[in-house]
Amino acid sequence: MALVVVWLAGSAAFLALRVAPGDAVDATMARVGASDEQIAAQRAALGLDDPLPIQYARYWADTVRGRWGASLVNGQPVTELIAQNARPTVTLALAAMVIALALGVTLGVMDGLERPAGLHWVAGGLASLALAAPVYWTATLAIYAFTVAIALFPGVGAESPAALILPALVLGFHASGSIARVTAASVREAARGDFVRTARAKGLPERDVIDHILRVGLLPVVSVAALQAGFLLGGTVITEMIFVRRGLGQVLLTAVTNRDYPVVQGLVVLAALVYTALNAGADALNFRLDPRTHRAE
Repeated sequence: MALVVVWLAGSAAFLALRVAPGDAVDATMARVGASDEQIAAQRAALGLDDPLPIQYARYWADTVRGRWGASLVNGQPVTELIAQNARPTVTLALAAMVIALALGVTLGVMDGLERPAGLHWVAGGLASLALAAPVYWTATLAIYAFTVAIALFPGVGAESPAALILPALVLGFHASGSIARVTAASVREAARGDFVRTARAKGLPERDVIDHILRVGLLPVVSVAALQAGFLLGGTVITEMIFVRRGLGQVLLTAVTNRDYPVVQGLVVLAALVYTALNAGADALNFRLDPRTHRAE
């Protein structure tokens, strides 16, 4: 199934790029005043005039061999381009994931257990806001509040470690919404289980009862966290653009604008590989953590 996901994602990117009119050669050479003959010669040299099935077969043959081609704009190998810009994106995604887990689990447990009394409404409201609000809206407000109004964090475009805090908070807040929702639903379901009634009937302290609930209720967090970790790669595109951060998001945005086929296709395949690897890891971890999975097998 992981291979199918990667194949579908790569094929969708391949077809979508070629359905739209124009390509990177038109986008770059036309800007510098190249003649139609020069543009046609360059397209033929790059194989962009070949029939679509031939281009598709060549694309997957190269992808399987690990040859993701070179940028049509500057000729830089795609793997080299990704390697040069991966660190800022991975750093942002990891920082946002830590925030998302801490905030999402906290809000989900508060909402699911309805404790502290009255505050679970606030927890549920924040989770809904994280899911409903667009990232660009939250990021814009955060920049105005914490950079312009009170100058607590560095402005956009900064590369210092402190400049990571605000974009990580914004991205982590939005990723926490799904984690909080799933956690709350799972905790509520666990709290209605027979083992909870049995524990209370035995006279266990409420703290121990809650511990039993959380041991079961927090198991789905592993799966939803893996999903959110995969989605964070997509979320960094908007976040890096708004905060003017270097990374794969900016590379993808520029490649889409320039219709740079190899770069877009390489990033899509990479995202699909990371997404499927994270979900496979989450399945393996759930198999370890949940004894009921062993019995089902």
